Amino acid sequence: MSVMMPPLADLLLSPDDMAAVDRAAAASTIDSYGLMEKAGQAVAASALRHFPEALRYVVLCGPGNNGGDGYVAARALQQSGAEVELFHLGDPKKLKGDAARAFADCPVVGETMVRYLPRRGDIVIDAIFGAGLSRSVPDEVATIVAEIAGARLPVIAVDLPSGLDGRSGQILGAAFRAVRTVTFMTRKPGHLLMPGRDLCGVLEVFDIGIPARIVRAQANGMIAENTPAQWQADLPAADTDTHKYKRGHLVVFSGGATATGAARMSAMAGLKAGAGLVTIASSEQALAVNAGLLTAIMLHAVDDETALRAWLADQRLSTFVLGPGFGAGEKARKFVLALSERHLVLDADGITSFRDDPQGLFDAFADGPTRLVLTPHEGEFARLFPDIAADNTLSKVEKARAAAARAHAAIIYKGADSVIAAPDGRALINANAPSWLATAGSGDVLAGIVGALLAQGTPAFEAAAAGVWLHGLAGQRAGKGLTAEDLVAHVTPF
Repeated sequence: MSVMMPPLADLLLSPDDMAAVDRAAAASTIDSYGLMEKAGQAVAASALRHFPEALRYVVLCGPGNNGGDGYVAARALQQSGAEVELFHLGDPKKLKGDAARAFADCPVVGETMVRYLPRRGDIVIDAIFGAGLSRSVPDEVATIVAEIAGARLPVIAVDLPSGLDGRSGQILGAAFRAVRTVTFMTRKPGHLLMPGRDLCGVLEVFDIGIPARIVRAQANGMIAENTPAQWQADLPAADTDTHKYKRGHLVVFSGGATATGAARMSAMAGLKAGAGLVTIASSEQALAVNAGLLTAIMLHAVDDETALRAWLADQRLSTFVLGPGFGAGEKARKFVLALSERHLVLDADGITSFRDDPQGLFDAFADGPTRLVLTPHEGEFARLFPDIAADNTLSKVEKARAAAARAHAAIIYKGADSVIAAPDGRALINANAPSWLATAGSGDVLAGIVGALLAQGTPAFEAAAAGVWLHGLAGQRAGKGLTAEDLVAHVTPF
């Protein structure tokens, strides 16, 4: 296992972690008001740069430090010669600390927020709550969110659109849809998790001068965006003396004669992703169908558990994919348990087969290094982890981490914001997958890519993370309107 040391820009800090960073910065004699000044100036600069045509900039200030950033931005905008109006939530005279100082330094006279009437030409700067909100927004904020949305006014959010949970990306009653979001030092999980990612618009991360050592001390490298920096060092090296056996042998199980396509797509994706050899394990019934449609991929007849266990005497068979088109039921369960000492990507029907006995699956892979990769979408996740899925206090990242720890598996919790988690608590949020990847067979391709990386010796978590990223890259290359067959054609090794 490698220790993640992602670039600062890749790190994701929860709102609580970021608050701890702010406290640590202040304790280290860094001028905290100077940090607020830089943050507010960055917001004003973004507004002027991207919306120079504004008839007026409307700054909405909340009752905390996010509002303090807004007061600094309002002052900077007025000093630039722009038309500025300011509206506040609550009594700004009750502000404390740096926010109180920012209010006192702001020459723009504000009014209570309920007095704001949207008008054409407004650019709204949302400095109400930012990332620290943990409860539903008050009614007056929900009302103004609806009014601004109805008027279709551009919104620039400070740190995070107000109404979004910075930890989970979920909407707390109501939330602004920003065209741009300006945040500071690092992003929060809510910037990448859905629906937060959609509501943030274009994200700018501005360095306001907190030393990286302070930021990293809180981050611990446990949550980050899924990028090559997290796993590239763990991928197999392209040695000049390599050969197909050194690049691993991947086995994909096929369904019956009328359900063979998913396995072939998974197998071909595995071959394209760098596995040295790929075999489809097929029942005798499906053998002829697969044989007529395969060239570089080999075939092996495996009708039942006895035949599988006999074949497993060949120790070179290290990595398997089971699930795509296989069918759910007793046969799948028996095959999985027979494979408990090998590396296994369990997908689709393979996951569903354990809905009545998930612990039996987890127990089979509980010992030793992580060998199991699970690839559930929302419904499949709930079948294996019903209590975790039902806990609405947990973010998607927290759910994936809890599931990975319980299953002793690398988890790919699929979706537009796929989360990859390891049993030791590491988690990555994927953000490179285009929306058109949501098509039949796309998951089969992903399973094959991950299987290929496992077969080449990549550790389970890194194989899962790299596979998700490469899958997204293939989707970008294939373009809109792709089919799973198109996607396979665009899979390449890293």
